Amino acid sequence: MVKKERKQKESVMIKIKSMSGNVLYEDKKATTIKQAVENAVDSDANLSSADLRYADLSYAEGLNKKLCTPLCILEEQIGKIRAYKLVNKNYEGPYQGGIVYKVGETHSVKDANTDDTIQCAKGINLATLSWCITEWKKGYHILIAEFTQKDIACIPIASDGKFRVHKCKIIGEKDLKELNLK
Repeated sequence: MVKKERKQKESVMIKIKSMSGNVLYEDKKATTIKQAVENAVDSDANLSSADLRYADLSYAEGLNKKLCTPLCILEEQIGKIRAYKLVNKNYEGPYQGGIVYKVGETHSVKDANTDDTIQCAKGINLATLSWCITEWKKGYHILIAEFTQKDIACIPIASDGKFRVHKCKIIGEKDLKELNLK
């Protein structure tokens, strides 16, 4: 005999977690991630390590980019800044291609996307070394790029480690053996 079980309407718990999986904030009232982030901001939750890669935060109100985007530190730097560029076996960006990056060359994109609600868009996308190592695949290379604060096109809100520049110079290549990738 099959019994029909009465299903109770369950409330959904939205959890905002850090990159390492720790729960930073829980919300039973929010129906969207955007609402949960807004509620977290209203409650002064520390979202500085939040993994919001797939959250659509367009038009989120009360969101303080400085609380959830550690890469904003780049906006305060003076002089030359270094970051990393992940490239495929042909030394092109692995996702958008087009530019072949070579050590010693300066590259620029005239109309890099400056919208900080978009994680990955037109421009030269640079990243932290940890992002490059995480996304690295066999045959890829990790280049060292140099730029200045005025070259920054956009640091996306709650970036997972990527940002865009208008211009940079490739000054070297990381030794993959040193990074335990070979």
